[in-house]
Amino acid sequence: MNLGKTVFAQLIKFLPLYEFRKCVHRYRGTYKVQTFSCWEQFLCMAFAQLSYRESLRDIEVCLRARKEKLYHMGFHSPISRSTLAYTNENRDWRIYADFSQGLIHQARALYHQDDFGVELEQTAYALDSTTIDLCLSLFPWARFRKRKGAVKLHTLLDLRGSIPTTVIITHGKIHDVNILDELLIEAGAIYIFDRGYLDFERLYAIHRSSAFFITRAKSNFAFQRLYSSPIEKSLGIQSDQIITLQGFYAQKDYPEKLRRIRYLDNDNRRLVFITNNLTLPALTIADLYRCRWQIELFFKWIKQHLRIKAFYGTSENAVKTQIWIAISVYVLVAIIKKRLNIHRSLYTILQILSVSLFEKIDLYQLLTSSSYQIQTDELSNQLELFT
Repeated sequence: MNLGKTVFAQLIKFLPLYEFRKCVHRYRGTYKVQTFSCWEQFLCMAFAQLSYRESLRDIEVCLRARKEKLYHMGFHSPISRSTLAYTNENRDWRIYADFSQGLIHQARALYHQDDFGVELEQTAYALDSTTIDLCLSLFPWARFRKRKGAVKLHTLLDLRGSIPTTVIITHGKIHDVNILDELLIEAGAIYIFDRGYLDFERLYAIHRSSAFFITRAKSNFAFQRLYSSPIEKSLGIQSDQIITLQGFYAQKDYPEKLRRIRYLDNDNRRLVFITNNLTLPALTIADLYRCRWQIELFFKWIKQHLRIKAFYGTSENAVKTQIWIAISVYVLVAIIKKRLNIHRSLYTILQILSVSLFEKIDLYQLLTSSSYQIQTDELSNQLELFT
């Protein structure tokens, strides 16, 4: 039963406040703070993501317009764009990064049995990056080219549920392959990435960590075939070979055997895969690489439906704060979808929430389109003088 809580207040009930306070304490987020806490900053930025606010002024105007409801939504301080700008510039972005990682841990536990199109017992990850263009004159710290600024979101996506498990934000100049050095490799897991990550020394580090990788070979790939396995050409598999690398440096970087699979897809494109997994069927390897497109869809989705292309502040701290809170909102909606067993897309859920945050409607009924009745003010925690 709805007890007069707004939709936004019901949403934040899914957030672990105790874990957030631990993140704040870890980075001294309360130092010299008298009003407008880190929690209120997070709520303001989350509200901006959910309601598609364009600027700090938009956030201020919208929240002040419904000030009679703010206290029960978690806001105990006056909302001011100058205060919000200052906190985004100065409060450590790692508070929100760590909190987001906690939400990611919850979401992965909820989605760990979901099907992603391939029958597989191991965890499968897709690794890629997306570039967010910035104006160099406004973001001088994010130099990318001579007259262009940018940041990169390097993301490791769990294919079960499309949950981003690791997000590393760097300048645009950082090459994608360097991110392999930053990852904590999970033994037994499968890592899928494109040719931009083809570095045999780093791939051998994954192999020595008892994990697997799947990538595509470059056109100048030099190898020696040891033997070939039987194939079924009717399934699109052209060859399945066990190989070793040729060349002094290549053999030094990766001295073990590799598997080379040639595959003809439905569009008659010939794809050549390289992997250290010698046991999975060749068609499963091809299907796993096809699932890598989930991370491309993830990048497209968050760029279209979250505020990560236009920023409320110009400092590096403000940009990272906004990106991490946007990721937290994405993961929060995924958690709510699973816990309430909502059979709607994340896009549909976000669209419904964007126009309902101040309404006093039961969240489950709202998201399932069940018949509902807006509660009267007598059920509110705080009575209003005039109705």
